[in-house]
Amino acid sequence: MNHEDGESVRGPAHARPTESVWDYPRPPELVRDDRLVTVTVGSQVVARTSASLRVLETSHPPVFYLPRSDVRAELLRPRSGGTHCEWKGQASYWDIVVDGLVIHRAAWSYEQPLAPYEALRSHLAFYPSSVRCAVDGEAVTAQEGDFYGGWITHEIEGPFKGGPGTWGW
Repeated sequence: MNHEDGESVRGPAHARPTESVWDYPRPPELVRDDRLVTVTVGSQVVARTSASLRVLETSHPPVFYLPRSDVRAELLRPRSGGTHCEWKGQASYWDIVVDGLVIHRAAWSYEQPLAPYEALRSHLAFYPSSVRCAVDGEAVTAQEGDFYGGWITHEIEGPFKGGPGTWGW
């Protein structure tokens, strides 16, 4: 529910404390998050949940993983190939198909995640550089670069790994 001035009844967005990505652990930590997360393509809602998991890793903006049960499976198409994360295991990639538009490699998942990241099974993450992602109504800014897929919101502070010259961090 919103007030007339657009402020959520939960309070203003800036009420959330800041988080420095340099305070995040390595290896990464999984944290439950009950904020409303939405993923859209045009006017189509691809995913909507208040039960996401955030992966917090040193130097990276968080990545939100949404339960597959809160994602419209009919809009997903698996891609061949994958990548390997030293912490989470083998990643699988997904295209999103909406009204004939194909957004290649817009999401990824860990179908058989390594310990202690088993909670990521049956979850998907989305690249905010490819689709519109929002957290409690705030549009997410994409982490620079094409690989990590971090979600930057007002409370997340960098500098962030991912852009030119940061691969050696």
